[in-house]
Amino acid sequence: MAAMAAPPPAEPPVPPGRCRPSLLAVEPLLFLTTVSLGLQGPLATQYLWDRLGAEHGYSDRNSTESAGCGNGNATADPLRQEVEALVSHWNLYINLGGFFVSLFSVTLFGPWSDSVGRRPALILPAAGMALQTAIYLLVMYLELHVAFFLLGRVLSGLTGDYNLILASCFSYVADTSERRARTFRVAILEACLGTAGMVASIGGGQWRKAQGYINPFWLAFAASLAATLYAAFFLRESVKEKKKAKLFTLSHYKAVYRLYTAPQHLSSRWKLALYSLAFFLIVTVHFGAKDLYVLYELGFPLCWASDLIGYGSAASYLAYLSSLVGLRLLQLCLEDTWVAEIGLISNIAGLVVISVATTTPLMFTGYGILFLSMAATPVIRSKLSKLVSETEQGALFASVACVEGLCSLVATGVFNSLYPATLHFMRGFPFLFGAIILLIPAAILGWIQIWDSKHDYNHFQDASLSP
Repeated sequence: MAAMAAPPPAEPPVPPGRCRPSLLAVEPLLFLTTVSLGLQGPLATQYLWDRLGAEHGYSDRNSTESAGCGNGNATADPLRQEVEALVSHWNLYINLGGFFVSLFSVTLFGPWSDSVGRRPALILPAAGMALQTAIYLLVMYLELHVAFFLLGRVLSGLTGDYNLILASCFSYVADTSERRARTFRVAILEACLGTAGMVASIGGGQWRKAQGYINPFWLAFAASLAATLYAAFFLRESVKEKKKAKLFTLSHYKAVYRLYTAPQHLSSRWKLALYSLAFFLIVTVHFGAKDLYVLYELGFPLCWASDLIGYGSAASYLAYLSSLVGLRLLQLCLEDTWVAEIGLISNIAGLVVISVATTTPLMFTGYGILFLSMAATPVIRSKLSKLVSETEQGALFASVACVEGLCSLVATGVFNSLYPATLHFMRGFPFLFGAIILLIPAAILGWIQIWDSKHDYNHFQDASLSP
């Protein structure tokens, strides 16, 4: 009887609660939700501009772009400045409402996901974003008051909003990546943000110019709905050992509090605080500048149409991809902290150029200088993740998402209030202000790196002198 063929070698066992990398892809979900958000942001601002402008007798924006906006008299047009201020204030109200609610829901759902798994904390906010987009569509179809935008934002905030999606996705990556490769893996996830944002910005700008607001918002709704279905039916769980846990309990908030008051190592306490402060300042400037780009480009002397606004948003998102490539190359010869410092220099220089941009080429030059501006945030996320245990990743990234929510709260409050207040002497002053603020996290990151280097050197000397 012929010998039977030897069975193929057994594959290595898969840890409980984990699956193979091909089934652990959280990037499609992040891509879809970012496409939805990227479509809604600039288009909602432009809708507010047209809607509020029409209500105040400033509805013919296209004729203004071709005639009035391009001449020197436009800068003194009090009606135009009134519309700019109204749009800025409504953006402030909508963002404040949404992020203030999500500030509390994220810190509830994040630690909860450490026990029950990441998938529930991804399904809920994706569904909330779909609900928000549906309400926006109703406002446009029925011409409801723009205050209903605030209602949609608050409902999305109750389910965690986009910040919970970010927190859960980064926790997912921390669950499934090795410590030494985590910075680059986080950067890949952030590059996914940039790719989705770039696609949404170019497509949204061109689509709005051709067909108006309704159809692009239908795509935003479909993207959010698809993300919900992907999380519910295709995404595999990454938490090793799931267990039942109550949702509405103060223990989840206490888990976040304990990260900063009772860490595993004493030095982790002040490092967590300082890294969180640096992250807060960087993201606050990022959100604040991003909120104002469209308004800045709509106003005199740039006076961009929707297609140019789309290209500008795409250029800002391109920094995610260029930062990923730059981070990977710079990691070959530099420690992560110094890569982050180079990214901050790129961010500062780009904002300074944008603050004085009076022509389209100069504005795009500023966007180009920002090519490494997103290299700092993945470094900080990775360093924060390495300061806590595997069972605290959800609580950690919930606190990071809480910081991001606070960033949006402060950014919309400061930058959207600063913009109309400084229109009369320097329209780009908020960008210059942001560049100055970024000097603080640059100093924080450099000081921690120098302290760590001295600590490691002293420890090595002590070890070599010991008998």
